[in-house]
Amino acid sequence: MLTMLGDLCYRLRKIVLAVWIIVVVGLSFFAYQLPSILKGSGFVMEGSFADANAILREDFGIYESTLLFVFEQPDSLSDEQFGEAVTAAVEHLQALSLEELADTASPFPGEGVRVDPEMLQDGVAYASLSFDMLTVDMADNIALVREAVAELQDGPVPVGLTGAPIIEEDLNTASQEDLTRAEMIGLPVAMLVLLFAFGGLVAASLPLIIGLISVVSTLGVLYFFGLQMELSIFLLNVVVMLGLALGIDFALLFVNRFRQELKQHSVQESVRISVRTAGESIIFSGLCVFIGLAGMLFIQIDLFKIIALGGMTVVFFSILSALTLLPALLSLLGPRVNRLMILKERPEKRSAWLSFASFVMRRPVIMALAAFLILLASSIPIKDMVLRVPAADALPDGYESKVAYDLYEDTFRNSQVSEIVVLAETEGEATDPESLQELYALTERLAADPLVNEVESPFSLAGGLDADQVTAMLASPETGAQLAPLFEQLTAGNRTLLQVELNSEPYAQATQDWVRDWDRVDEGVSLLVGGYAKFNQEIFDEISQKIVYTLLFILGATYIILFLAFRSVLIPLKAILMNALSLCATFGIIVWIFQNGMFGLTATDIALFIPIFIFSIVFGLSTDYEVFLISRIQEIYRETGNNNEATLQGLALTSKIITSAAAIMIVITGAFAFTGVMPVKQLGVGIALAIFIDATIVRMILVPSMMKLMGRWNWWAPRMLRSRRDKADVS
Repeated sequence: MLTMLGDLCYRLRKIVLAVWIIVVVGLSFFAYQLPSILKGSGFVMEGSFADANAILREDFGIYESTLLFVFEQPDSLSDEQFGEAVTAAVEHLQALSLEELADTASPFPGEGVRVDPEMLQDGVAYASLSFDMLTVDMADNIALVREAVAELQDGPVPVGLTGAPIIEEDLNTASQEDLTRAEMIGLPVAMLVLLFAFGGLVAASLPLIIGLISVVSTLGVLYFFGLQMELSIFLLNVVVMLGLALGIDFALLFVNRFRQELKQHSVQESVRISVRTAGESIIFSGLCVFIGLAGMLFIQIDLFKIIALGGMTVVFFSILSALTLLPALLSLLGPRVNRLMILKERPEKRSAWLSFASFVMRRPVIMALAAFLILLASSIPIKDMVLRVPAADALPDGYESKVAYDLYEDTFRNSQVSEIVVLAETEGEATDPESLQELYALTERLAADPLVNEVESPFSLAGGLDADQVTAMLASPETGAQLAPLFEQLTAGNRTLLQVELNSEPYAQATQDWVRDWDRVDEGVSLLVGGYAKFNQEIFDEISQKIVYTLLFILGATYIILFLAFRSVLIPLKAILMNALSLCATFGIIVWIFQNGMFGLTATDIALFIPIFIFSIVFGLSTDYEVFLISRIQEIYRETGNNNEATLQGLALTSKIITSAAAIMIVITGAFAFTGVMPVKQLGVGIALAIFIDATIVRMILVPSMMKLMGRWNWWAPRMLRSRRDKADVS
């Protein structure tokens, strides 16, 4: 089939090229618009947290789309002047034509303002505007507010604008700026690597063109997905990073094989052979990456499903363009692919990489043990890895929303405690005597929990009254009127809102256990737990419960694909073990760099999704190089029957191209190390590190030493599972 595809691409080369031009031009229009529809971090899933938020919004008027305005009192202003300035700023904001504005709160009184004295502490005040709409629909309101805040900066008290909708929009903006910065660094350096690999401008430019076309096509298709679902702001960086790296790598392998065949065959025959040989490697390699990304679909969190969708789409376009557009271009170019040569090729020169491989194969046991020890030592810091859901701390330093949020958090939030929302649902109305008895007993059980600092309930706000006292007061028209506003605020039908403060931080294991255990039916009262700690617990639980299926799927499918590619029992197993070990070393080094604040970085925890993304992406990418190398070694082994000679010749023929491919991968992904959004920086550094380890320790030491030690066993498989070609070779 691949031979037929090669012939078809040669015969219809102009038509294939024309179709691709039409597709790319059309999709590029939509690709340009994709950033405008990216919304949210993607940490969204079904569960108690989402259900609690819906009830808080509908029944209690507590809205998740809230903008915060932080004011810091200058030394030159008195308390009275500071209050007047904040009040004037709030009035200015209220006068805007804002959609679905549901609540305005401030520490100072004003028309239509809910006064909360706790919003003023230690010379810092904040006001809030809450909206009865989803965060992802806040774009128009945010634009109006940003313009108004810019006008207020000339007033007596500067205003810091923050809140979840602002932080998400700033993350989107910062991600796009990071992408531009990474492209300006990565693409020119990648072109230099391609020049060293091919020596000529024409050949070097082809992989770059294929990589860009793969990315543009994918982004254009994802725009249509974005019209049907919410796409994470992290999607853009991951797709571009992966698409450029894969597209360039696949094209690099193909162009290299075509140029080799062109020395001995016609253009048509060279295209046919390249599609059959390099195309097979590209398909198997692409399938391994595709499988790695598909494994994330087991995790029912929007971010993982969206990144998996985007990644699989870019893998598809990378394979499709490498097997159709590239053969058509090479068919048209023919020998002209070697035009504009800048560097002379010196095939007779024995590479240092190959010399080192020969050295390794003479001492396979010692070199393999040394490599294993290096990888194991690098893996040690994994035990100290701390994972966090990225929030405002993911933004680059200097962003107003980050500065304002840090001031708000330092002043008004205690990071050592957790604020939990508990929604209690009784069979009857919350104010019924029987329901009050059940609710009071519940608050007593909550207060008796050793992890609970405080329980805010209708009973505590009423002055510590018990259920009998509240029932008696509600029965009296006079005293009932006094309690009515309190119960209107904290009850809705048969639901009651309780605020619980725990004496442990939101990410602590004790907190996660508490919110998990109390999300239940407790002595006839149905409890629904919400709050940031519940959000963390559900996210962590979903990942920890589904990661096993992800790993089993990726490892199992990769083994099957590699077995089908090589008809060997041990080679796929060896590849999986080496990939897993090199990834563990990568995670250890990431912890050492980021959590310890090495190389001038601010010490920070690892973004929750980074290990899974790196594993899913890099496991497939590393398998690429295994497929490229082992495919060529297998070709030679079938001709010679000499495992050692096949290993050395395979390394000789592929070392330059694999090294170049790895260098490009490192350059493209490593360029994101110079970006500002911390999760993107961690992802870029992690992938670059993993590829570097794979291209050096694994490819230079472990592969030749293990191939030497295993000998003919490299190619063993039960007779019934061998291909016809392998059976013929054995006979």
